Amino acid sequence: MATESPQPLDIPVDGGELRALRWGTGDAVILAAHGITSSAASWQAVAGRLPAGWSLIAVDLRGRGGSTDLPGPFGFDRHSADLNAAARHIGAEQYVLTGHSMGAYVALLAAVRSPELYRRLVLVDGGIPLPVPEGVDPDAVMQATLGPALARLTRTFASVEEYFDFWRPHPAFKDSWSDDLEFYLRYDLTGEPGALRSRAQASAVRADGHDLLSSGQKITDALRALKLPTALLTAPSGMMGDPPPFLPPALVTEAQAQSPVLKAEVVPDTNHYTILFNPTSARTVIHHLTT
Repeated sequence: MATESPQPLDIPVDGGELRALRWGTGDAVILAAHGITSSAASWQAVAGRLPAGWSLIAVDLRGRGGSTDLPGPFGFDRHSADLNAAARHIGAEQYVLTGHSMGAYVALLAAVRSPELYRRLVLVDGGIPLPVPEGVDPDAVMQATLGPALARLTRTFASVEEYFDFWRPHPAFKDSWSDDLEFYLRYDLTGEPGALRSRAQASAVRADGHDLLSSGQKITDALRALKLPTALLTAPSGMMGDPPPFLPPALVTEAQAQSPVLKAEVVPDTNHYTILFNPTSARTVIHHLTT
């Protein structure tokens, strides 16, 4: 199904303006954050399933998408402060808050720091502590896990089609290509034809990756402090399209023990990316956001 184009919003934050995309006009508002090399456009497929009376507003986190020129520092604290600033500026009475991948960690911290702004939290394949062996190089971990998502940040592309061709063989997407995915990929690009590039800043990605791999105790403390009803939706396959998942079941069980308000559910037949882009799983996500 084709999804209506979103309305761009500019939100004043420390250092400039944060770009956001809004789908829908309803008074019930979902506020969404995206993954580490992603953008607000990753929520396009989910937004296309909004029921009547709802809106979805997804922010471009600092250093990505339309917020690519916002200065650092980056990291979870800065992003969660930006997310809460967006909620206050937009002025809805109370939001359903969500985030995918790194955005789930940002959303969790935002919810704990300003719980009065939100009535429910939905974490999508992220938001619980990740085990990082002592002495492991964070850059090596990011390179091994992010793969092509990281590689594109240092490349240029002659055309949009060449960018599509770069992504088509990715094992997470090869059987799940869609108009919503193409919208997301187009939105990621900037520059002139012949020298198109991703709008995700490599410096922001590196800073946030280091934060992700060193914030286990901070995330554990946030889960323990969490009071909002919270759903954790996980994919059975990981970033490269196959098992193991990004969030292993043992970690999910441990997180639920830390936070009685956290209720986990596996979204079948999805990987770390298609949990947002697959039409069936997008309907599952929107069900948890709006029910």
